[in-house]
Formats: sequence, C-alpha cells, structure tokens
Amino acid sequence: MSSATASGSRQRPYHHGSLRSALIDAGVALAREGGPERVILREAAREAGVSHSAAYRHFADREALLAEVSRAARSELATQMRRGVEDASDPVSRLGAVGTAYVTFAVNEPGLFRVAFDSHPVPDLDPRGNRSTVEAASETAEPFDILNQVLDEVQAVGLLDPNRRPGAAIAAWSAVHGLAALLVDGPLPTTREGIDFALEQVLGLIARGLLGVDPEAGR
Repeated sequence: MSSATASGSRQRPYHHGSLRSALIDAGVALAREGGPERVILREAAREAGVSHSAAYRHFADREALLAEVSRAARSELATQMRRGVEDASDPVSRLGAVGTAYVTFAVNEPGLFRVAFDSHPVPDLDPRGNRSTVEAASETAEPFDILNQVLDEVQAVGLLDPNRRPGAAIAAWSAVHGLAALLVDGPLPTTREGIDFALEQVLGLIARGLLGVDPEAGR
C-alpha cells in the first residue's frame, strides 16, 4: 500500500503534464468544502495523489494556488451568470438574471463564493467602475464583465441614461454582493422564501434606482 493511500488521500488520476490542472481541481474541491482557509498546497497535493515537493514545482506557495482557485471560482460564477442572461428575454430581465445567478451561486456554493474574491489577482477596476474590454462570452470573462455587458444593453435600448452609466456596475454589484454576503455569512434568513424576498427587494431597488423602472410592473 502506498504512503498516499495509507494516509487516506483520495487519489485523482491525471495525465502526464497536467499536474498543475489536477492541483487546481483539488484546490477547487477543497474550497468548495471549506472556503479559502481550506485551500492548503500540501493538502491539494495529497488530494491529487502526489508529494508536496511535486506540487511546489508548479506553485511557489499557497497564495499562488489560492489565486488560481479564486480565478476558477469566478469562472464558475461567470458561467452561471452567463446562463441566466441567455435564458432571459429582454435587457431588464437580463439585469435581474445576473443578480439572481450571483446570489444563487453564493447560497449554493458558499465555499467557492468566499474564495472567488478572497485572493488576487482580481482584475483591477477603474474607480468609476468603467467597463472591461473583455467580451462577456469569452472564457476569460469575469463576473464584472458580464454585468457590464448587460448594462450596456440596457443603455442601448434607452433605459439607462448615458450620464448614469459610469459607476452603474459598481453600484449594482455592491448591492447584490452585499446581499449575497449577508445570506452566506450574515443574519438574513436562508429559507427559499427569505432568499426570494430579499432578492426581489434588492433587484427592485437596482432597477428603480438605475433605470427608473419597476420590474414588477409588467407582471
């Protein structure tokens, strides 16, 4: 019996040359279980079924692995946001779908949500919250890129005053992220009814504040 098996690690097969990816996958699994505190390079090596010295050939330290796990968590969040946008029928609905996907991800994957913005490098943002040049459909798109694209669409159909566009993404993101954090780590109720009610209030506030429309009016 190998020492790795004797220690109880879960062997994860990987192809030659893909150990770095295997370590990131192991780090993501650890983050899913317990957030950023759970991501330890030695533990990721054990999960991948290799020695910690082998892991150090790919990552200089825990922070280097944590940065990649953070990037992977944001990529998963961006994918869910993108799916929500694709299922919505109009710009206002897509704006709501972005927020709904964000909060849903946080509630369903609290460990990944905590690690998503815990480590650098998170792309620097202009203080005014200006849009990114990355296409939202790109695999490298960040959650912020997807939000910016939806706000651009809302502006394009005349629902968002161009003078209010700078900083709009920061305002919307802050409101939704704050709600997500309060649901995951704070005192807000996490029953289905409680989440739906809180989300409705925050998304309504964003729509009325930025667009001057009531998303419930057409229902």
